[in-house]
Amino acid sequence: MKIRADIAALIRQGHTNASIARRVHCDANTVARARAALRLPPADMLGRLYAEAVPTGRVERYKPPADRMPLSPARQAANRAELLAALRGEAA
Repeated sequence: MKIRADIAALIRQGHTNASIARRVHCDANTVARARAALRLPPADMLGRLYAEAVPTGRVERYKPPADRMPLSPARQAANRAELLAALRGEAA
C-alpha cells in the first residue's frame, strides 16, 4: 500500500500526525496506527516546526480581496521588471 510508505517517509521527516493526515488525505488515527506499527515516537516540537515550515508552493483557500482584482499577466511582468531594476540599482 503506497499510502503507508508515504506516511512512513513523512514520519521519518518529523511531521506530526495531523500534518501527515492533511498531506496524504487520510485520518490522523490512520497515521497514529502507522506510527505505532513502525514503533516510532511522536514528532518532537523542533522537528515538527521545521517540517511544517517547509514551503509546499501551494496556497490553500486563497481568495483575492473583493475590492481588488488580481493583476493581469502584463502588469505582473511590468512589476517584476521594476523590481529587478530596483534590485540591480538601476534608476527607474
